[in-house]
Amino acid sequence: MIGIVPISRALVPVDHDSAARISAPNYDEFQSDGEIWEHIRAGPESILRVTMAHCDAPALDAIGVADSPEALRRAAANMGRVRASARTRELRDLLYVYQIDGPARPGVRQIGLGGLARTDQIRTDRAPNAPIIRNEGIREPKARGRAALIEATDAIVGVVNHAVPDDDGTFAGLLEGVAGARAADLTCRAEDGFVHSVWLIEERDVQDRLTRALARQPEAYVADGNHRSAAAAMLGREHFLAVFFPMERMSIRPYNRLLDGIDPGALDEDVLGRSFAVAALDAPGGYQPGEGAASGDGEAPPGGSMHMGLYDREAGWRRLTPHPGTYDPADVAHAVAQRLLFAGVLGIEDERDERIRYVGANRDASWLAGEVDAGRAQAALTLPPVTIEEFAAVCRQGAMMPPKSTWFSPKIRSGLVMALLD
Repeated sequence: MIGIVPISRALVPVDHDSAARISAPNYDEFQSDGEIWEHIRAGPESILRVTMAHCDAPALDAIGVADSPEALRRAAANMGRVRASARTRELRDLLYVYQIDGPARPGVRQIGLGGLARTDQIRTDRAPNAPIIRNEGIREPKARGRAALIEATDAIVGVVNHAVPDDDGTFAGLLEGVAGARAADLTCRAEDGFVHSVWLIEERDVQDRLTRALARQPEAYVADGNHRSAAAAMLGREHFLAVFFPMERMSIRPYNRLLDGIDPGALDEDVLGRSFAVAALDAPGGYQPGEGAASGDGEAPPGGSMHMGLYDREAGWRRLTPHPGTYDPADVAHAVAQRLLFAGVLGIEDERDERIRYVGANRDASWLAGEVDAGRAQAALTLPPVTIEEFAAVCRQGAMMPPKSTWFSPKIRSGLVMALLD
């Protein structure tokens, strides 16, 4: 049974224009601090000035250190400005309905319920039967950085995105009924073309119907924001900011990798051939992440979901397919790549080794190849996306996937609904 309670003090934009000016992609959707700095320069009211305050600098070379005392002081000051701004208002005891739709997913309404979830419902070794299930480990320094931000700002800005089974569609139907009764209170179009709409729910009878519907869900799977919920738990807080979406309304795209500092000889075909069948991909642009096709001709490669694309300047794009019998077909491709390629061929045992840079699906194969061609990486690896069914199965088994295995898209924006704590 999943619990959710209203936000006792919620800070929200006052109108659609303010929502567009304040809200922003989550910090982990950017590839560098420089990208975040550019986003803040283009949108000086962006909530990134709070969540990534070290990037709120007068010049690119003045970017500070994340989670440093100076950055936290700046975050607190910037949050104070957001609270005092005429573009925000405070509401009491608020739940909300959050919807994302757009031309990239025609006819699909990703609609969910937002509010405060319970930290004691997160499954851990101490609570092995708790209903909120993670599928990825936590990096303590990163979680502590998010915890320090909560303490500095007396607010929770980052939202944790969950999937719930909703096997009979009742939960989705109720959410659509509530949203269909009136126009959204807040709407903005994101940089990727998706439209984000929020209905602010203050009526107690509607809140009761929504919380009862969510409570009928047996479990929830964390899609985005493991460290944000861990931060609240570290601080001993009872709740964290969350949205729960019916699982069948969600989609997963690839999470790819850039590699650097590896032995060039490990990329030789005879070395790779010990674990993989290696085939050249002649089409320009290489292997398109998530589409299973060579760019340019749209021809899908034969076989199942284990094909990987490897790019380096000398050999161009090559397709890697693990040899039969070298992997468990029930594994996701990211786990197979970690064991056979990273550990087995490249000698990278730790998935968090700095020689691996994780790149979400908001960057395509041509961008990956461009990073290699420009000398900013030694090689690029594309992986097929984890399916929603694979994601749910891993969660139900209580298993862990390698870091950065799932890129849920579209993602929730930061700054549309925030929780004040002081």
